[in-house]
Amino acid sequence: MTQITETMVRDVVRELLAQMAQNGSSAVSQPAVASSPSAEMQMTEIGVSKPGTATNEVIIALAPAFGDKLGRKTITGIPHAAVLREVLAGVEEEGAKARVIRVLHTSDVAFVSHTGAKLSGSGIAVGIQSRGTTVIHQRDLFPLQNLELFPQAPVIDLETYRAIGRNAARYAKGDTPTPVAQKNDQMARPKYQAIAAVFHIRETSFVKPDVKPVDLDIKFR
Repeated sequence: MTQITETMVRDVVRELLAQMAQNGSSAVSQPAVASSPSAEMQMTEIGVSKPGTATNEVIIALAPAFGDKLGRKTITGIPHAAVLREVLAGVEEEGAKARVIRVLHTSDVAFVSHTGAKLSGSGIAVGIQSRGTTVIHQRDLFPLQNLELFPQAPVIDLETYRAIGRNAARYAKGDTPTPVAQKNDQMARPKYQAIAAVFHIRETSFVKPDVKPVDLDIKFR
C-alpha cells in the first residue's frame, strides 16, 4: 500500500487549485467570510493548566498550531485572532468566565475539546483546530461524543463562532440552549478536502505527546 505523504497531498492541492482557477471557481479566492477583520494577537504561555474551580468557567482549548503557526488563519482565511475574539465575546456576553489553554498532546479536535472540558470549572469547553473545526464538549461525555460539533470549517463564519461561545456559556450555567444553526454546503467537502488534509498533517506535526496543556494569556492588537 502506498503511504500518503505531505508532499503528495501538497501536489494534489496544487493540482486542485489549478483546476479551480481554470474553471473560474471562487472556492478559495472568495472564502466564506471574505470581510473578516484582520485582527492580530499575542499569545503567551503562563504555566501548566490546572483544573478550574469557578463553576461558570468555560475553557477555550486550542489545537497545537492555532494562533501562531500555519499562517494564523483558518482554511477559508479567517484570522485566528478574529475567531478567538468572537468565541470569547460570546462567552462573556452570557456572563461566564473564559480561560484559554493550548492542548499539545493531540491535534484531534474531539480530544482537544474533551481535555479542555476535564480542566474546566464548569465541565464545559470549546475546542478549535487551526483549520476552524470546532466542538463544544462536556467533561462527563466520552471524547467522541459532544454537545455540539461544527465539522465543516469552510462554512463557519464569525457570527457562528460568537454563537458557539454563547452556547458554551449557557451550557456552563446549566441551561439547555438550542444548538447553534449550521450552514450546509454539500460542495465544501470536495472543494476543501485536500487542503484540510494538509492542515491536519501540519497541525499534527506540532503535537508533543508528553507535554501537558498550558494556560495562555491573550492580548489582541
